Amino acid sequence: MKRALIITYYWPPSGGSGVQRWVKFSKYLPEYGWQPVIYTPENPDLTTRDRTLGEEIPECAEIIRRPIIEPYGIYRKLTGAKAASEGEVNPINAQKKGVFKRLMMSIRGNLFIPDPRCLWIRPSVRYLKKYLEEHPVDVIVSTGPPHSMHLIACRLAKATGLPWIADFRDPWTKLFYFKHLQLSRWAEKKHCRLEKQVLDSATAVVSVSPLVQEEFRAMTSTPVELITNGYDEDDFDQVVEPDGYFNIVHTGLFASDGNPDTLWKVLSEKCRTDREFRKMLRIRLVGKTDREIISSIRSCGLDENLVDLGYQSHQTAVREQKGATLLILPLRKEPEYRAVLPGKLFEYLASRRPVLGIGQSDGAMAAILRRAKAGEVYGWDDSSGISACIGRNWDAFKKGESCMSTGNIEQYSRKFLAGRMASLMESMIERK
Repeated sequence: MKRALIITYYWPPSGGSGVQRWVKFSKYLPEYGWQPVIYTPENPDLTTRDRTLGEEIPECAEIIRRPIIEPYGIYRKLTGAKAASEGEVNPINAQKKGVFKRLMMSIRGNLFIPDPRCLWIRPSVRYLKKYLEEHPVDVIVSTGPPHSMHLIACRLAKATGLPWIADFRDPWTKLFYFKHLQLSRWAEKKHCRLEKQVLDSATAVVSVSPLVQEEFRAMTSTPVELITNGYDEDDFDQVVEPDGYFNIVHTGLFASDGNPDTLWKVLSEKCRTDREFRKMLRIRLVGKTDREIISSIRSCGLDENLVDLGYQSHQTAVREQKGATLLILPLRKEPEYRAVLPGKLFEYLASRRPVLGIGQSDGAMAAILRRAKAGEVYGWDDSSGISACIGRNWDAFKKGESCMSTGNIEQYSRKFLAGRMASLMESMIERK
């Protein structure tokens, strides 16, 4: 069996799409003749934790955990700040911040490049060079952000001559929060230089979105492949019986800069004019949700309709998805999000429930929803479109029907995508 060294920051017991991508790849890669060798921090600073995902790691997988020093942890110890799991969903955004937070953001952006995990680069390269002398692998794979993982792989590939795949779950300098890092001109140039170095040095680059793939292709001559996120068929075997309510469900991280306030206003107006709708409506939030969103829902008079479950295991999130009448997927209010394909999108498709997207109607997510006949995306302020969507689904609900006709989604199954990743790794060996 061939071996692939996978350098990743996120790994069980952490949760979220960042860890699921390579947990699922690792689950299925052995079926294609590849043993995953996972290199990951022993003590990462995580916003979410889901120990159930660890049960999916194949027995043949080798896990290497090494200690990491992170400024976040030091900062919290010195200031008594909350743990990452108790803070904001995304502290780097366009929301208003106090002087102290802006100062911390400036320090983070200008001293720790490309990210606060950069202190792990040098010791990781040193350790892995020795490790590979006794435990050879066929391919190196790095997955980011954090982009420090790519810099580890870049130095390691240069030292060993091994083929290297740089897997970008998100862009680098074109990521939506990059412009909020308060970077000096020097720091911004260094980010651009490091990004270019990674793109040009990798044997192949992987993107999860076709629009990001286009952006990368314009920046480098290195082959840029598209391997999206997806869904695992095994996760959707559970049978979920409807509970009789009109359940509008959101799963996963819900950040304040993606607050769909127009949706809450539409629901509030519908409740005011339709007593039965008000009685049957349930807004179920499954995951870490910023307090601004909860406040926005309550300010619209929807407190009695709100069910905030907080962070749950991935299995529970899937159960909630399958029990939904309507799944909502608001994008963050950033222009760069036009290119983004949220990881939960593909699980929403697999749940076979209609999806209400809110964001750019000409973006990557809108294209997939239309192609799969699974839903539509409306602008953040499109109250008439959102209202019409709610109305259609409410009418179908009362008839015991569903406003959905899912098209072909097999191309997004985790097993199929793992096969594509395995084929790419095979091609790396052939090129060598």
